[in-house]
Amino acid sequence: MDYSQTHRHHYTSKLIIVLLVASLILGALLLAPMDALGQLLSSIVILIFISLCSKEARHTQKYQHLFRVFALVLAIALSVRYLLWRGIYTLTYSDFLSMIAVLLLFGAEIYAGVTSVLGAIVNAFPLSRPLLSLEGVDRSTLPSVDVMIPSYNEDDDILEVTIRAAKMLDYPKDKLHIHLLDDGGTDQKINAENPASAASAKQRRERLQGLCERLDITYHTRAKNEFAKAGNVNSAIQNTTGDLIVILDADHVPTADFLDRTVPWMLKNEKVFLVQTPHFMANPDPVERNYFSAFTRMPSENDMFYGTIQKGLDYWGSSFFCGSAALMRRKHLDLVGGISGDSITEDAETALDLHKMGYESVYVDRPMVSGLAPETFDAFIQQRMRWAQGMTQILLLKKPFKAEGLKWYQRVGYMSSIMFWLFPFARIIFLLMPLAYLVFGLQVYHASILEIFAFTLPHVIATYMISTMLFGRTRWPLVSELYEILQCAFTLNALIKVFLKPRAPSFVVTPKGESLEKTFISPLSNIFYWLILIITFALGSGVYKFITEPLTRELTVVVMLWNIFNLILLLSVLSVLLERKQVRSQARLPATNSVVIKTSTDEAWVGDLVDLSLGGARLRLKGAGALVPESATFTSWSHALSKNVHIPIKVLHYDSSSKILRVRFAPQNDEQENEVVAYSLCDSLRWMSFQRRRTRAISYWFGAKHVLKVGLKPALLHMLVLMGKFAGKLGLLAKPAKENQ
Repeated sequence: MDYSQTHRHHYTSKLIIVLLVASLILGALLLAPMDALGQLLSSIVILIFISLCSKEARHTQKYQHLFRVFALVLAIALSVRYLLWRGIYTLTYSDFLSMIAVLLLFGAEIYAGVTSVLGAIVNAFPLSRPLLSLEGVDRSTLPSVDVMIPSYNEDDDILEVTIRAAKMLDYPKDKLHIHLLDDGGTDQKINAENPASAASAKQRRERLQGLCERLDITYHTRAKNEFAKAGNVNSAIQNTTGDLIVILDADHVPTADFLDRTVPWMLKNEKVFLVQTPHFMANPDPVERNYFSAFTRMPSENDMFYGTIQKGLDYWGSSFFCGSAALMRRKHLDLVGGISGDSITEDAETALDLHKMGYESVYVDRPMVSGLAPETFDAFIQQRMRWAQGMTQILLLKKPFKAEGLKWYQRVGYMSSIMFWLFPFARIIFLLMPLAYLVFGLQVYHASILEIFAFTLPHVIATYMISTMLFGRTRWPLVSELYEILQCAFTLNALIKVFLKPRAPSFVVTPKGESLEKTFISPLSNIFYWLILIITFALGSGVYKFITEPLTRELTVVVMLWNIFNLILLLSVLSVLLERKQVRSQARLPATNSVVIKTSTDEAWVGDLVDLSLGGARLRLKGAGALVPESATFTSWSHALSKNVHIPIKVLHYDSSSKILRVRFAPQNDEQENEVVAYSLCDSLRWMSFQRRRTRAISYWFGAKHVLKVGLKPALLHMLVLMGKFAGKLGLLAKPAKENQ
């Protein structure tokens, strides 16, 4: 870290400490003796100030950071005041069961408050680094680079695309070496006791060796499948010599300028061990596809982490390795024995080990690697459970909150990221706690309706205001709640296993590149059906309680509203569990390039792209296109290759009313295959344009309306699919009976 950064962090550290102390004092002062009406009025005044400050903080101006910090201080003060009030005045109970319920709910609220404060500190000053380039640097002095592509069970086609893109990186070819690390064809697998498994592994090794020979890269495998991905990479590190190492997941396709934009940070500072870039997903995850159908119009789940949180972590010197799309320095990895393998999130663990040694990381916020999100909800949950278990392993095994060598703000950064993954405990409590009162009559929240309006509601509103200020462009309102509800039941079970046996979890590869040939209900749906039935029963019990217990009607109404909110979210997520048919193997993304369609007889049509994928494109012609022949040549400028590409195409369809022409790419040789990959996937400008298109702020009310609008139909859709499935079973049962007659 240079002197200016050290001075900046020293100054900011003092500022944050002062602000936290100010928040604590202000929160305590707001608890000065006054009636609930006075508390309500003071809360309204503070909320108005938070609203005004957060609004100013979203605009680039001289005092932007001052307004941002002021809003954070006021919001933290409200949260502190609320938690103090809860702990001092409301934790009353009359029996053992009530005590358990009261303490569980308060514990969940403390967790939510702590994670909010940690998140506010981490994201207070997001760092936007300048864009560096190797332009003007003597190419003969550049360090050598080993690009490593670990693989386990991915399709050959996915691997080939990634390899071709890696070979087209803009870097001196004599200093660039591409390696395929095959963990699906190890000696252990080839010699497996199961003859079918052994034969499959042998065939895979032979196929991938042939692929590497054809594409002129190096094939690696090893004797045993030890320590999963970390062990695979470490085995290759021992057999390579490059100064810098790029790690790319099998489905992560780099753009041509990846090294041009990351290597300069290694040249600038010898203490930098990592340059991490975003993981840009080129296809929607199950939530985006099944629920919102808004992949191109709303920020994805990744955008919140890579577009906001990693920039906040980077300011505090805590941005960490995310397993792929990263450049690392070999000599620093050698100091910690390569990629760490104590946890199943080897990436964050490796960064922690090197941060503890005083080495630095850099985060470059430019999408230069496109990957594949899980296509099915089952695969999505597998991936999230691995992340949750791995981060919890780091908490238990590495204890970053007291790790020697870390600055206090780095500890805050790591703890913020780790604490997030403990959300299932709190989310389950928030989902089920209304039952304790509505069904079992337990007094879990001892407060009057006026006190709830004076203390609870302002705390909740302030939390949402700050969330909108910090993440408004990269996470729409209520979307986080939906993602958490979808994951909580499964990750809760996975987390409990880690707490019982921290070293027990094993690395599970996330399935990628799946196609969904028919619409079906996810096999993981049953838990949500039960939750809906339970919460619906609680709602009915609440109605009965409202009628029969008039003295507690105010509190009953509040808890019923809480329960209804949970029910609406649960009904909404049913749509995600309806896996919609998706035969197309590549998602088409918006594109705007100018294109010329030319025939062998020199006839030509000019148009502009509408969308594009690795397999083909749609374009709008500027003239009539009815006469475009079945075979033609697609010509357009490729920023990745800095030249025009000429790709053979097959015309699939032309719509004369919209002038939309659909084409399929039909490359006939290696050069044309490379041009298709480069044109479709290797231009970071296209990914930047796509992200700008969908990262936009919306109001909380618009977001809530959007969630409600798209969430009312799924219950009916589930019923229709289940009825169709049931009718099909009846038909199968009736058919043999009919045949017997």
